[in-house]
Amino acid sequence: MSNSTNTPDPTPTAPVAPLAETMDVEASDLTGDLFGETPAEAEETEKEEKKEDEDGDGDGEGDVEEKFEEGNEEGGESSMALAVVVDNSANEVVPEKKELTFIDYLSSSIVTITVGDAVLKAHLALLQRSPYFDNSLTVDSLKDENLDAVGCFLQYLYTNEYTPRLVFNKNASELVLEVVSPDEIDEDGSHLLKHARVYTLADKLGMEELKTLAHSKIHRINSTAKGELEYARFVYANTPKEDKTIRNPIATFWAHRSHVLRHEAEREFMGMILEFPQFAYDILSMVLDQKEKAKDHKGGRAIEREEREGTTLTEMGPPAPEKRPGSSRKRPRTSSVM
Repeated sequence: MSNSTNTPDPTPTAPVAPLAETMDVEASDLTGDLFGETPAEAEETEKEEKKEDEDGDGDGEGDVEEKFEEGNEEGGESSMALAVVVDNSANEVVPEKKELTFIDYLSSSIVTITVGDAVLKAHLALLQRSPYFDNSLTVDSLKDENLDAVGCFLQYLYTNEYTPRLVFNKNASELVLEVVSPDEIDEDGSHLLKHARVYTLADKLGMEELKTLAHSKIHRINSTAKGELEYARFVYANTPKEDKTIRNPIATFWAHRSHVLRHEAEREFMGMILEFPQFAYDILSMVLDQKEKAKDHKGGRAIEREEREGTTLTEMGPPAPEKRPGSSRKRPRTSSVM
């Protein structure tokens, strides 16, 4: 590079107007090489810049730029890129939300929460994966919740699963629960209740993926008639009527199997109907819907003849195969939270 210096022009120059004013001046009126360009080049540059401002990045959401913050060279730290979104309409830079890594989660502060008499600790950033904790996290936020369900929730935050996990069974070519074997029976409904409590807690905390996971595990449990009724009682007591995702399979199961299973738990079945009339209504709706479908399929006269002969109960299909006496496998293998 040459070390020579340019001799200042002794001729005085007129003051340069602010940029906002110069944008209204025609390029042909400019005198002198104000920006190191000819008037024609300045006009062409102005057109290109205006076109870029109007086009942005093509999606109407502004340009994305990268700003770099240099690291400490002595410490061996590399430069870190910070993505920002430029709003062209207002000329404002809006920071793009950074996706947290697991190290970021573990580097966050540890908070204490109480569940009943138990005291639990967890990383704040992990808890804030739940929308419920964005602005309302207190030590007593989960005080009245079931301890086992909260434990499953925390395990899910750290591992994206909770015990018992879903594992692939090569022999059956399907996902099964790792602890509960396909032949094991949930005698008292405790296994069903475990996942139902996780489901309702996930619904409260806005964790849709956890709801889906819990619901899929419910569909992989064999239980007795009494166990099914305990599960049904919890669901009807702790979910809104609009939650068809978890209520409909219960009503469908009892609509198809109540004429068989009610004899195994007749007193409990009657108590459930008296305590939750909506349960009885949902079952009756399923039965009537099935009759209407059968009538549309066979024709009115055929179904009326079967009604007189008392054979229409079989139209709902035989009971599902049982793994062993008392078992009541009932639900579809897949789950979807609506």
